[in-house]
Amino acid sequence: MITKHEQILKYIEELPVGHKISVRQIAKDLNVSEGTAYRAIKEAENKGFVNTIERVGTIRIEQKKKENIEKLTYAEIVNIVDGHVLGGRNGLHKTLNKFVIGAMEVEAMMRYTDAGNLLIVGNRTNAQTQALQRGAAVLITGGFDTEESVKRLADELALPIISTSYDTFTVATIINRAIFDQLIKKEILLVEDIVRPLKNTYYLTTKDTVEKWFILNEQSKHTRFPVIDRNQKVEGIVTSKDVIHQARNKPIEKVMTKNPITITPKASVATASHIMIWEGIELLPVVDDYDRLIGIISRQDVLKSLQVHQRQPHVGETIDNIVANHISLKEENEEEHVYQFEITPQMTNYYGTISHGVFTTAIIDAANRKFRSIKKGELVVENMNIYFLKPVQIEHTIEIHPKILDIGRKIGKVDVEVFSNGIMVGKALLTFQFIDR
Repeated sequence: MITKHEQILKYIEELPVGHKISVRQIAKDLNVSEGTAYRAIKEAENKGFVNTIERVGTIRIEQKKKENIEKLTYAEIVNIVDGHVLGGRNGLHKTLNKFVIGAMEVEAMMRYTDAGNLLIVGNRTNAQTQALQRGAAVLITGGFDTEESVKRLADELALPIISTSYDTFTVATIINRAIFDQLIKKEILLVEDIVRPLKNTYYLTTKDTVEKWFILNEQSKHTRFPVIDRNQKVEGIVTSKDVIHQARNKPIEKVMTKNPITITPKASVATASHIMIWEGIELLPVVDDYDRLIGIISRQDVLKSLQVHQRQPHVGETIDNIVANHISLKEENEEEHVYQFEITPQMTNYYGTISHGVFTTAIIDAANRKFRSIKKGELVVENMNIYFLKPVQIEHTIEIHPKILDIGRKIGKVDVEVFSNGIMVGKALLTFQFIDR
């Protein structure tokens, strides 16, 4: 049975792109409370097919696909630059493919301005008009207004004309940063990227018997299956250990493990791998916000995705990427590996010494590399004790000495000592868990 919340979400998703949405109107149209309507609109915003703009309102936008994440809608630009819309509100849902800085003669800038672009320009009415006629939206910097004729043209063409108090350089920097941040998000593997959809998932229902487990086992060669009720909610999970020595006509709900650990599509694959290691499980049911089964992921799926992801080129750099790129192997012999790491300005705190976060990341990365030289596979830090003995100044180079204390099939322990100019500046003891197939 569909809930009112789901009904509203479905209604919003079916609205035409660019349609304006209000809590009061949805509450009236669907005969629900304004509180229920508000919660549904907020979830639609989180899902990415609705956007709220100050002084404009909430509008239905086109949901961006992950491969197109480096593109922004004009509605998002309004929020990013703290702007307000002077005209062309009906085009706010459109996606821009490029922005052009208008710091040249009008004829010259028009050679670079095409449909779907965003022209960033000051109070130059002629340039604004020509850009709109070419199918490009306009962002006016410096807090300037524009002429009524330009606003009317923007309304006619459904191309936004936006004003912001920031200068051109600041605006370009802010938009670049927003695109860069989205590229970093693009690199983060989510469960939804690797989930096996429901149509490819083998599962049991609470009304099935143990006999059905054996049938699915024969068909799929799998030994673990989620169990759902008639509303598709996950109620349990059944493994070969649960059904062994059980009567074939015994109900599945009598032998299943109740209240199993589940995960949502928006969780990171790294989180899923940590849960699987920590809990010692091989399969995770993937559920929606109402605990309904939408697919599964296995330990093998997680491992394969992490290995493939490591071989992909990185477009946006996180702090971890930056630190890893500055670590190099200085010495290698049978006894130990020594890694060196230079402290750049962006890695320091306001005292001009290395930040604790960067220091910790460098130690983990060096220890990780040491383990990889001996044992292939994926590693997750389970526990770490770290001691910051002395501050390390900007542009100094530190040496990291990881020494393996113990290594087993599942767990490894490593002692790390860090030196700067021959003086010990830090020490750590780390425990890693290995992700095996």
